[in-house]
Amino acid sequence: MTKAYSSNLTQDQWELLEPLIPVAKKGGRPREVDVCSVLNAIFYVLTQGCTWRNLPGDFPNWQTVYTYFRNWRIDGTWISIHDRLRGWARVENERCVSPSEAIIDSQSVKSAAMVSQDVGYDAGKKVKGRKRFLTVDTLGLVLRVLVTAASVDERSGGKQVLKKVKKMGDTVSRLSTIWVDGGYDGNPFMQWVMDFYRWIVQVVLRPHERKGFVLLPKRWVVERTLGWLTGCRRLNKDYELLPQTSETFIYLAMIRIMVRRLA
Repeated sequence: MTKAYSSNLTQDQWELLEPLIPVAKKGGRPREVDVCSVLNAIFYVLTQGCTWRNLPGDFPNWQTVYTYFRNWRIDGTWISIHDRLRGWARVENERCVSPSEAIIDSQSVKSAAMVSQDVGYDAGKKVKGRKRFLTVDTLGLVLRVLVTAASVDERSGGKQVLKKVKKMGDTVSRLSTIWVDGGYDGNPFMQWVMDFYRWIVQVVLRPHERKGFVLLPKRWVVERTLGWLTGCRRLNKDYELLPQTSETFIYLAMIRIMVRRLA
């Protein structure tokens, strides 16, 4: 590297991540690229919002960087790294690895002009683009993410993202309560969660008599997490052709946050 970018991993951060990086596959050409430089390039794209082709020349070739990013998205490496770091972060905060409570919220974001797949219109927010459904624990750490068209309603998206959470297995063995806002209120959704997963849905409503900003119990945690994501320019708008790529960038943003805290 000829320049130290603010998004680069420090030595302590790299030492945390290095054991989680998959080893090179057997057979074929040996791995020649510096994986730390590849991660620095991916975090540069995430934080600066540039295209892959416009990566600075002191990073590895952009095709190599994108190949690592794509392959590790497909084989689940990014989620695996994310989940390990979340477990360490919870232990660091003297919490059990498995949370007992989770919070759901959604965020509608505009999509770039060239994005046409899975794009819809959110009439409530008056946004044409995509919707991010996040489930977080009480520390604000992400459990699972779902990106859909903005036209998908809260209850349908909530069911899909909770299915992802359930597939985490023992990692959510203690989970018993799901906190939601008024968009998820109603017997069909609440009864569905109880019948299939034995989780209790607790609705936190905004007081009608209060005006302006109101700090809502439990709900503020997921709102803070959504605020963390705005620190990454790549996430200020949805530029990705595939919703799965958008989900991966959210996991990467949380990986960057957690590894900096742990280091």
